[in-house]
Amino acid sequence: MKLYTYFRSSAAYRVRIALNLKGLAYEAQPVHLLRDGGQHLADAYRAVNPSTLLPTLEDDDGAVIGQSLAILEYLEETRPQTPLLPADPAGRARVRALALTVVADTHPLGNLRVLKYIKGEMGLTEEVKLEWHRHWLRCGLETLEALLAGDARTGVYAHGDKPTLADCCLVPQVFNAQRFEVDTAPYPTIMRINAACAALPAFQRAHPSQQPDAE
Repeated sequence: MKLYTYFRSSAAYRVRIALNLKGLAYEAQPVHLLRDGGQHLADAYRAVNPSTLLPTLEDDDGAVIGQSLAILEYLEETRPQTPLLPADPAGRARVRALALTVVADTHPLGNLRVLKYIKGEMGLTEEVKLEWHRHWLRCGLETLEALLAGDARTGVYAHGDKPTLADCCLVPQVFNAQRFEVDTAPYPTIMRINAACAALPAFQRAHPSQQPDAE
């Protein structure tokens, strides 16, 4: 199994966590988003994934899957050992909703190509670009905090006392917030869950600082 990844990509980070939680070995194939004008834009990677986005998973049977949430669902269906979704339909829906709060509602607004467009094509300043990113990071964290703090199904982790796909998405988003100096004090439930995840080897090994292309 091969994972096209970039150490600071939160989408790739999600998948690395899931692979580790499931105990699946994989070959990391770094694709640098800044070097050489963006290695993800080169013909070699475009042939793998025409969207030019990361991550992409190549399975041993030849399956090629893009989009981090699709990869997480694929791993859940093909490697059901160490499940990352609850057994009950309502619980599965809640975990997916928590994950999508990050993956669909928050992360795309701060994606590298969006930030480059704001500063490049739109000609806005670095300060405006950063405030745009921080604003949407805060909005996403506020929503996630409300969903987690107000629900009795929240446990040690985002849903119950075992990590789920929601935690795979939550932790990289906290990393993004901290990287861009967003104050995380207003989100105590998120930070408690993040700390619980950070104590697990699967999350530690997936951290950007532990990747072969870390800078």
